[in-house]
Amino acid sequence: QVQLVESGGGLVQAGGSLRLSCVVSGGTFSRINGGWFRQAPGKEREFVAAISWSGTNTLYADSVKGRFAISTANAKNTVFLQMNSLIPEDTAVYYCAAQAGLALTYSDYRRYDYWGQGTQVTVSS
Repeated sequence: QVQLVESGGGLVQAGGSLRLSCVVSGGTFSRINGGWFRQAPGKEREFVAAISWSGTNTLYADSVKGRFAISTANAKNTVFLQMNSLIPEDTAVYYCAAQAGLALTYSDYRRYDYWGQGTQVTVSS
């Protein structure tokens, strides 16, 4: 059974940075595509970024493009989300997701098989 554990959330001022980590266990990490989603209070779950297990394909939501970067450290079974130039609109619970299959990226949350418990990111103005 694949398990995902996120960490790295917190409170930061606008313009600051945070790095989220997602440790994946219980599966063959080298064949798992990763993704990050977020959900703010009263809003729908929103795609943020995705990376293929090969590391060669990445995909970003327009709202974070140029500010966020997704990456993996296969030796550590970890998916990272580096968030720079944070704005209050980035405030949400951030969820890590994993999908086993071809080396592709997905923005549709229904494509993902496994989810973490979420980590809170709060950006103050």
